[in-house]
Amino acid sequence: MAGGTAPGRVPLVAVAHGSRDPRAAATVAALLGRVPLDVRVAYLDHSAPTLGQALAGLREAVVLPLLLTEAYHSRVDLPAALNEARAREPRLRVRYGHTLGPHPLLLTALERRLGEAGVPAGDPDTAVVLVSAGSSDARANAVIAEMARVWRRSGWWTVTPAYASAASPTPAEAAASLVRAGAPRVVVAPYLLAPGYFADKVRRDSLAAGASVVADVLGPAPELVDVLMERYEAARREPVTLAG
Repeated sequence: MAGGTAPGRVPLVAVAHGSRDPRAAATVAALLGRVPLDVRVAYLDHSAPTLGQALAGLREAVVLPLLLTEAYHSRVDLPAALNEARAREPRLRVRYGHTLGPHPLLLTALERRLGEAGVPAGDPDTAVVLVSAGSSDARANAVIAEMARVWRRSGWWTVTPAYASAASPTPAEAAASLVRAGAPRVVVAPYLLAPGYFADKVRRDSLAAGASVVADVLGPAPELVDVLMERYEAARREPVTLAG
């Protein structure tokens, strides 16, 4: 897979979470198809290829977690898989990079998706529920709460964080609370990379709880391409140190 391959550049191996829903892999392919590099995709679960399979035949690669927050997968699962791959192939030279988020451009991408759904950026009569997948890692959830605090400064009625799993409030709880608080309009911005179980549940439950709009997932937004390229270049200069 390549989005207009740049000769001589170190290949990028982008590692996504993976899903049983085929729309997720299609969305990842659409995103990576816009990246002007030699790109391979790998998945942590539910889909092939694995990271080891994606690295096969390479002598050098930049590995980036196609994940929106630092949590267990990026801190533990991916480094373990990389160390295993390097043990099998000692000549393999890998530079490991940071997750996509947090990054200011991701707020721009969220506003893009809301705008496509008819919600003007920073509308003072609109309360936003910022929804992430949620994590058992409190640090990851705190990142979403901080994103919501920063985004409030854009002029919204308010921005409230919510989590599709593993933490509270849920999107439905957050939407219902804003309705009770008298928000003129409640909309939901999914901080999710691809469609699938979580995105469908967020849409269904949020609308039932009183939200008037649920934006699309981030998907192949051009801002994500820019973030990917920035993370790639940063990993080439100063890769993340892996334990083990």
